[in-house]
Amino acid sequence: ELLRQAPAWRKLRMVEDTNRSVKDLLMTGLRQRFPQASPAMLRRRLADLWLGPELGALAYGPVPEAG
Repeated sequence: ELLRQAPAWRKLRMVEDTNRSVKDLLMTGLRQRFPQASPAMLRRRLADLWLGPELGALAYGPVPEAG
């Protein structure tokens, strides 16, 4: 009921806060999985998680293979 009564700006703020928390958690997981990755590479991998690999590749190019 409280959510239903909340003004639109408050609901948008809640969505923004939730999205930020999810991205923070994803970045923490990526840093653990890829400890040697640069910040740019971590952001690139985040795009795959957030957008999906196909859209991430279209938007940012393929993820370079480690080698």
